[in-house]
Amino acid sequence: MSKDYYEVLSVARDASAGEVKKAYRKLAMKYHPDRNPDDKEAESLFKECTEAYEVLSDEKKRQIYDTYGHEGLKSSGYSGPGNFEDVFSSFGDIFGDLFGFGGGRSRGHKDGPVPGNDLRYDVNISFMEAVHGVSKEVELSRRDTCWTCEGTGSRPGHPKKTCPSCNGRGQVIRSQGFFQVSSTCPQCHGEGDIITDPCTDCDGSGLVHKSKLVAIKIPAGVDNGARMRLRGEGEGGRKGGPSGDLYVIVHVEDHEFFMREGDIIFARLPVSMVNAALGANIEVPTIHGKKKLEIPAGSQSGERFTLRNEGVPRLRGGGRGNMIVELQVLTPTNLCEEQINVLKDFDSLCQKHGQQKETESFFGRLFNEVMGKK
Repeated sequence: MSKDYYEVLSVARDASAGEVKKAYRKLAMKYHPDRNPDDKEAESLFKECTEAYEVLSDEKKRQIYDTYGHEGLKSSGYSGPGNFEDVFSSFGDIFGDLFGFGGGRSRGHKDGPVPGNDLRYDVNISFMEAVHGVSKEVELSRRDTCWTCEGTGSRPGHPKKTCPSCNGRGQVIRSQGFFQVSSTCPQCHGEGDIITDPCTDCDGSGLVHKSKLVAIKIPAGVDNGARMRLRGEGEGGRKGGPSGDLYVIVHVEDHEFFMREGDIIFARLPVSMVNAALGANIEVPTIHGKKKLEIPAGSQSGERFTLRNEGVPRLRGGGRGNMIVELQVLTPTNLCEEQINVLKDFDSLCQKHGQQKETESFFGRLFNEVMGKK
C-alpha cells in the first residue's frame, strides 16, 4: 500500500498508541468482512486500515516508517498483514471486543509485550518563557517496569502457569442458541496464564512506583495549550513491552503589557497629549528589547504602528512575526490653575484658527440626523 498510514487512519503523526487503536477500531467496525459480505471495496479498505494499524501500533515498524517510509518497511522485510486469518490471529483482541463472538476464530491469549500507559503533565510557564523558550526539569512519580521480575509479575525462577479455566486462550466460550459467545476469562482476566508466586517487589503487577527527573525543553514561540510528546517517558511496559509516552500540556501566563495572537505581539503605548500633537521619537519596550518609534505630529488614540520582526519566533519556517503598537493618548488630570489657564488659552486659539469647526460640524450633522427621525 502506497497511501500514507496516518491519512488512512485519520490520525495525526504524533498520535498516541491509544489514539491509533481507537481510530482503527472505528474503521474495523465499519469495513469488517462479517458486516460487509461479498463487498470487495469494503474488503480492500479493511485490509488497508489493518495494514496501517499493524505498522503504527508497533513501535519499531512505526519508527522505520516515520524515517524511511514504505521503502524502509520493505527493506526491513515487512510485506503486510497477509490474509484474513493472519489478521484475525494478530488482532483477535480487537475483533473480540468489537463483535463479542468467536465465529470460529480463536482469540490468542495476551502473552506478548504490553506497552506502558501514556501520561499527561501540565506545565505553567511565563509569557516571556514561551516567547524565548525554556528548559525545565520536573520530578514525575510514575509506575515503571519492575526490574526484579522484568515486568512479568512472577518471582524470578517461578514461571506462570497456563490458566486452567480457558486453557491459555484468555477467553471462555459459551453457547447461546446457534451462536458461540466469547468473553474475557474471569480467572486470568484475559492473560491466558496465572501467577502462582508473585514478585515481592511489585506484588505481581509487573510495575513499581518510582520518581524520575525528566528534562522538558520548551521551544521558543510555543503558544498556550500546545502539546509536546516525550517518547518513552510514560509508564513502564510489562512483559518486555515499551514504555508509554509523556504528553506535556503548556499553559502560558498573561503579560501586563504585551498581548499575543499567533506570532504577532500587540501592545498599547500610552503617550502624552503634547507628544501626540507635536510628534516625538519614543523608546518602546518590545519582547526583544527597546526599539525607537517615531510618532508623527497630530497622532490620535487608536492609531497603529508596525514594528517589523519584533514579534514571536515562528515554530515552523523560521523568522519572527511583527509587533503592532496602538497609541493611547493620555488626557492630563489633576491640573493646577496655571495649567488650566494655559489650556483655556489654547482652546481659544483653536477656535480663533477654526480648528474646532470640524468637530462642531460633525455633532451638528449628528444632531440633525437624530432630530430628523423624530
